[in-house]
Amino acid sequence: MKQFLSGGALLLALATMAMAGEWTGYISDAGCAKKMGVKVANETHAGCAQSCIKRGDKAVLVTEDGKVYAVANQDKVVDHAGQKVTVSGDLKEDTITVSEVK
Repeated sequence: MKQFLSGGALLLALATMAMAGEWTGYISDAGCAKKMGVKVANETHAGCAQSCIKRGDKAVLVTEDGKVYAVANQDKVVDHAGQKVTVSGDLKEDTITVSEVK
């Protein structure tokens, strides 16, 4: 029984570490990302992303392969709207809690 509990604790620790990571993409707005997908993952969409986020749309990270991640702590990324960034943080389902933006 102790071996089973020790193994379970180890698996839980490994699963927790696996959620931390680094993702590269463009900070866009959720509305356009939903409608246009990967087309917003470029520098030509910067003005639109900045405008939509200023109007209250949520900022998201869109990777160049079209994966869209919600951002839990918006304050970390809104100043980077339209920019290509690399974010570090923790991923839970499709939401990143950002610890650093490069």
